[in-house]
This record gives sequence, C-alpha cells and structure tokens, in this order.
Amino acid sequence: MSIDSPNAQKTGKTFFGHPAPLANLFSVEMWERFSFYGMQALLAYYMYFSVTEGGLGMEQGLALSLVGAYGGAVYLSTILGAWIADRLWGSERVLFVSAVVIMAGHLALAFLPGFTGLAAGLVLVAIGSGGLKANATALVGSLYSKDDPKADAGFSIFYMGVNIGGLIGPLLTGLLHQSMGFHFGFGAAAVGMAVGLTIYAIGRKNLPEAVRTVANPLPANERKRYILIFAGVILAIVLAFALKIVTPENLASTIAYVVIAATAVYFVLILRSPRVSAGERKHVYAFIPFYIASAAFWALFQQQFTFVAAYSDARLDRHLFGWEMPASWVQSINPVFIVLLAGVFAALWTKLGNRQPRTSIKFGLALVVVGIAFLCFIPLDSLAKTPLLAMVGILLLCTIAELLLSPIGQAVTTKLAPAAFGTQMIALFFLSVSLGTTLSGVLAGYYTPGNEIPYFIAMGGTAVVLGIAMMAATPALKRLMGSVH
Repeated sequence: MSIDSPNAQKTGKTFFGHPAPLANLFSVEMWERFSFYGMQALLAYYMYFSVTEGGLGMEQGLALSLVGAYGGAVYLSTILGAWIADRLWGSERVLFVSAVVIMAGHLALAFLPGFTGLAAGLVLVAIGSGGLKANATALVGSLYSKDDPKADAGFSIFYMGVNIGGLIGPLLTGLLHQSMGFHFGFGAAAVGMAVGLTIYAIGRKNLPEAVRTVANPLPANERKRYILIFAGVILAIVLAFALKIVTPENLASTIAYVVIAATAVYFVLILRSPRVSAGERKHVYAFIPFYIASAAFWALFQQQFTFVAAYSDARLDRHLFGWEMPASWVQSINPVFIVLLAGVFAALWTKLGNRQPRTSIKFGLALVVVGIAFLCFIPLDSLAKTPLLAMVGILLLCTIAELLLSPIGQAVTTKLAPAAFGTQMIALFFLSVSLGTTLSGVLAGYYTPGNEIPYFIAMGGTAVVLGIAMMAATPALKRLMGSVH
C-alpha cells in the first residue's frame, strides 16, 4: 500500500509524513525490543555469574556460545512465523499471537527458577520473536509501493522504534538486576511486552486490509501432511537432545548448520517455484550477495551480546564520578546513537531520493565500518582497563554501520521479494541475521588470553575485505536488480 492509499486518504493522518499505521507498528516493535534487549542484556551474566551472585554458574565460554545460539534461534524461527503468515493466518494475526507468546516467555524467566525457567523462557521468546520480527517488517513494507523512494526512510523511522526500546530496556532491567536481582529484571521485560501488546491490540484495526489476507493459502487437503511434518520435526529435536546428539556445547554450531541448510532449501524452493516470474527470479539471485554480506555483518555486530558483554564486565572502566555503572548498560550505548542518528539517516535518504547510493554500496560501507570498529580494539589491548569513552567511540562506528545495513536490508528485501513469497523472503533476510548471530557466539570463543590481537585482526580485516568486494559487485547487481535501487 502506498502513502496515497485509500486508507491514508480516508483518515487524513500521517506519521512524520508516512502512512498513519506506521505509528502502531513503531509502537509494538519498540515495546517488543524493550523486553527483548532488556532481557538479553542480562542473559549472559545470568548464565555465567555464580549462584551466590544470583546466576546459574555456567562456564563463561559456554554461556556466551549459548547466548549466540539463542539469538540465532530467534531469527531462525522467522521461517515458521513467515510460513504461517503466508500459508495460514496472514501477517497481522501472526504478529498478534507472537506478541502473546513473547510475553509468556518473559513471565517464565521471571517466575520459574533455575534452568527450567531459562529453557522455557528462551524457547517461548525465541519462537515469538521470530514470528513478530518477520511479520512486523512485512507490515511496514505493505505501507509502500515497491518503487516508493520513501520506503527506506519509513524503515529507518521504524528502526528508531526498535532502538528506543533497545535503549530503555537494558537501563531498567540492569538497575532492577543490580538492586533486586535477575528475576525482577526479567519481570520488567514481561511488563514492557504487555504494554506493547495492549497498544497494538487497540490500533490493529487501522492496518491495511491486505495484511489480513493469506498470500499463498495452504489447501485443506494438504494440512494433515504438514501437521505430520511439524510433529516429526519436533520429535526429531526432542530425540536429538535426549540422545545427546545435540548438547549445550555444540548447540551453536548445530544451529549454524541448520540455518545454512534452511537457507539453501529456501533459495531453491523460491527459484524453482512456478509462481515466480523470470524478472522476480533475477531479483532473488541479486539477493544472494546481500544475504552473505548481512550474515558477515551480524557475526561481528551481535558480539555486543557475547564478546563485548564479557569484555565490558572484565576489561571496561565503567566508573562515572565515583559510581560504577552496571555492565549491562553498555548495551544501551548503541541504541542511544540509533535514536540520535536514525532520523538523520532517514532525512538524508529522503532528501537524496533516487540520487542516494545503491543498496550494495550501503552494504559494503557497513562492512568496512564495522570492520574498522573491531580493528580499533587493537591499540586498547595494552591497557589494563579500556576507557569508557573508547568503547563509546567503537559502538558509534557499529551504529553507523548498522544504519547503513539493517533498515536498508529490510527495505531491499521487500522490494526484491516475489509476490508469492513476500514474508518468506523477509524470513530469508532474518536467516542471515540468524546465521550471523549464531556465529557471534561461536567466534567469541576464540577471544582467549594471548589471542586478542589475532582475533581483532581476523574479525576486522575479513569484514573490510568483504565490504570492498560488495561495493565492487555493484555493476553486476544493478543488472539483476533492474529498477530496484
């Protein structure tokens, strides 16, 4: 739906010059990210802090690996949410149900003790967040036509909501953890999700009618077969854990392999579908380099919740005027910059219109900048404690890189998606995030005493090389993407 849709004309309302329903999607995503990042800011510490400190007493390397695996599982579950939206319920209903599931997960973390609460809470939050992420993005995309130059700006505004939630969540949960314990922090995340769910329920009727339709309905005679398939998958997962084929120690690498396999299957199914035209097929081929670049970017960026979380606890000087801020507050530095800069980037893309850099250039620059951010850790390695201002500068670079890739990636995915696979193409984009997030936990395990400098060189150098390659591929991608910028 474009900005000049019948719905927009009927209400006469806009949200910063964009379709009015963007405000409701902005709100639900803000509160969902409040709960998600508020919980995730505490997650690694909850796992590896000792029992006397209120934690579960895990080995730190294992805890960081599991945080990466959990983050990867969140984005892996976008496949399920996207499939249900495209084949059974439509994006709007899936988003609503997913929000309820997320709230239940945070309640489990808040009220169920020990590993039981951890397992139940993370499974529910992962499934619910996966369903909400893909479909919220699809709903934002539905507000714009494929050639609307305001789309990138709209996604940047939407992304500001993500980061307002990401800013406030860790601040509040971190304070509650410090003063009252981990479970009170998790409880605040549940309350935040309840607020977002309530606001969304009130305004959901104003969304375009098209988002309530099912793009590719599953025939009734095929439903039994899919029920059996899903039951088989669940049984296989249970048996894999029961027989110790999958263990906490190899969970992250297992998820990485599953994501790679799922990605390959998805691309094959979309490219071979008779519902995809020749022009749409070229767009799907063009999307492959963006997928790879996105996975590489998130493998570094998501280390804010693995390597950077542990680094902030052990190596960062967090003293401010005689007071030591909680380590979890470092997770709010990136959202502060997003809130400050998202509007600047949105205004820039709007002003440039069709003269703005092509998406491949933005992706390439994002990889180069996040690579430089990791290289900046090298001169800090000789210091006993890293100055807080240095970490702020590094996270500023990460924020600039994020704004060049994340909202732009979501926007280009909606533009390149075949009509019959709209939400599922968005799930493919989030699969790249899943792979990168999972790898962020795996890679963090290589940051060990004596290996610091090689680690930063490998992380940063690889990203810079990939970024340059992405920009060099621009002419070839332009031929495949056609009018999509």
